[in-house]
Amino acid sequence: MPASALALVILAGLIHASWNIAAKKAGGDARFAAFTGIVMTVFWAPLGLWLGWQQVPLWGLVPWAFILASAVLHLVYYLVLLRGYRKADLTVVYPLARGSGPLLSSLVAIGLLGERLTLLGAAGIGGVVGGVFLIAGGPGLLRATHDPAQRQRVLRGLRYGLLTGVFIAAYTVVDGYAVKVVLMSPILLDYVGGVVRTAFLLPSVLRDRPTAWDLWRRQWKYAVLVGIVSPVSYVLVLYAMQVAPLSHVAPAREVSMLFAALIGGHLLGEGDRALRLAGAVLIAAGVMALALG
Repeated sequence: MPASALALVILAGLIHASWNIAAKKAGGDARFAAFTGIVMTVFWAPLGLWLGWQQVPLWGLVPWAFILASAVLHLVYYLVLLRGYRKADLTVVYPLARGSGPLLSSLVAIGLLGERLTLLGAAGIGGVVGGVFLIAGGPGLLRATHDPAQRQRVLRGLRYGLLTGVFIAAYTVVDGYAVKVVLMSPILLDYVGGVVRTAFLLPSVLRDRPTAWDLWRRQWKYAVLVGIVSPVSYVLVLYAMQVAPLSHVAPAREVSMLFAALIGGHLLGEGDRALRLAGAVLIAAGVMALALG
């Protein structure tokens, strides 16, 4: 993987971990997703209009099909992720989502897009996935816990984390194909897709405006943070996909777990810090192997 792509992925990882911690603290649902979408649409409108006023009118059926597919996959992913954060711990949902997603997308990229994976690259993927497993609880995930309530919470985290990972893999492959093969602008793919997602979410806000207004007053700080910074993290990843194999970029994104382990665990007080740190080191080694492979 080129050093420039690796630098983009590392910066994206820091931003990604930060906005996920904010989303967890917000504890929001579809209406929070709508708030973040509105903030994103308004804040990034100047850039979107500047880049899109000439390009978007020239789009045919294929680009718009990718916009719609991307928007739907990102929307379902975000709603499942938010629900997982309401039902379980971030330190279970986030690592499993981030670990299963790139593993699946890398396999698809190798199987369908014809990308090659060296032995060192394969070892890197193994390191990333193994590190994510440790951060999520390691052997404790297999034993769960003797406390029935906590066991149910862990199992819910497993289900939501893995389901989120499936949608991460799906949108990663779709978006990767859009920017690498269809040659769509990463910024426009993310921005126009975000506008479409927001349109889908607006009914959840308009259906009960007093409740939505009350939620906005309690969640607006988190919504503003997520709405402004989350597009930056993903656009950086899309640019990395243009210059590096998707099967390398997708697992390398899990460097975000380094930051989630060091920042999120402290802020949220979840999980075994020593185990998370060991997992973070393993992820770092995996990312280095991917970069060299």
